[in-house]
Amino acid sequence: MPAAAPHRRTRTSRLARTLAVAGTGAAVLALPLLGASSASAATAAPASTTSTAATTLAGYPNNLDGWIRESLAIMAERHIPGSYDGIYRNIMRESSGNPLAINLWDSNAVAGTPSKGLLQVIDPTFAAYHVPGTSFDPYDPVANITAACNYAAARYGSIDNVFGAY
Repeated sequence: MPAAAPHRRTRTSRLARTLAVAGTGAAVLALPLLGASSASAATAAPASTTSTAATTLAGYPNNLDGWIRESLAIMAERHIPGSYDGIYRNIMRESSGNPLAINLWDSNAVAGTPSKGLLQVIDPTFAAYHVPGTSFDPYDPVANITAACNYAAARYGSIDNVFGAY
């Protein structure tokens, strides 16, 4: 893991991360299905995304695997429990790995606070469980994962204990 680095996000890095998500490839999504415990082997950016940043500002791959690993590093610093597998499982259920996912039809959306991002967090929950050092943008993958895991830890003990909508 890289040494501790600032976790500030800029519009440029957020845009690069958003563009890179389209090129994460099926390999990252298929590894857990093939029995791999980590998708860290699938860190190279596909040729179609070579014009975007290959890594985040903190030095992680700018894809789903990197966002999860960067979030886990921040969570470890803040003593927020959770595992790669627990985070990945919940992301796949909530957004299929799309950091721009938004739910415009459920009761939260009807009330004016749609669920957003990789782990479908509503704005009040994101604000209440935001982790210092991450972006204040709920669509930022690392900020979304980290805030959602912080919420899950407070409510369920860990994101690992979440197996449905939360």
